[in-house]
Amino acid sequence: RHPTPQAGPQPVPGVKRILAVASGKGGVGKSTVASNLAVALALEGKAAGLLDADIYGPSIPRMMGVSARPKSPDGKTIIPLHAHGVTLMSIGLMLKEGEAVVWRGPMLMGALQQMMGQVEWGELDVLVVDLPPGTGDVQLTLSQRYPVTGAIIVSTPQDVALLDARKAIDMFEKTKIPVLGLIENMSTYICPACGHEAHIFGHGGARAEAGRLGLPFLGEIPLDIAIRLAGDGGTPVTAARPDSPEAQAFRAVARRLIAGGVV
Repeated sequence: RHPTPQAGPQPVPGVKRILAVASGKGGVGKSTVASNLAVALALEGKAAGLLDADIYGPSIPRMMGVSARPKSPDGKTIIPLHAHGVTLMSIGLMLKEGEAVVWRGPMLMGALQQMMGQVEWGELDVLVVDLPPGTGDVQLTLSQRYPVTGAIIVSTPQDVALLDARKAIDMFEKTKIPVLGLIENMSTYICPACGHEAHIFGHGGARAEAGRLGLPFLGEIPLDIAIRLAGDGGTPVTAARPDSPEAQAFRAVARRLIAGGVV
């Protein structure tokens, strides 16, 4: 049963702030950033939630190491799962592994409204929402129906990713959602054998773009196998190795958001 559509942004009970993590294109590591940012915020003492709204390609269950189907005691409310100090929900938990979502816009909107409004999130300081790539129905529904505190744009340094990141920024500006800043993911690769620093996808493109647009630059995340292995293994690097340089890159973003009063 889908909730009745309502006019204007509706607060999510118990949730103080909603942070959208977005990208203009797929493959830039948005879900990696979203999962590690949620854990990093929890490490800083915040009550953090994580909603996987990437309905066509939900990867948060794998990255957070959860697979149990959420329970619904009364057929209306949904009980979220918990992992690594984070309260979480994903459409992927409702599907069989490998099952495709073949839905039109109204079904997508209904699914998002269910996950926002019928999940018992409890008291959260912040709900991190991992959006699908691009500028489609899910993004519009979130921005129109819920009081989103702001959006974080994830991009890799190369020009083609930045071109699509600009479109995501433009979409949030049109929907009156503040853009909190840009994160450059896969920014630098350091060879573990010799320490040589290589810029496989370029370097500094997101920082330069943030400067050009007058937006905050929130930080660089390195291209590091530890981040990939941790995510594939179901324990984000911020939970698996919280004091490692890779985890500290995400924790620095979390601290910056807290220091700025965003969370």
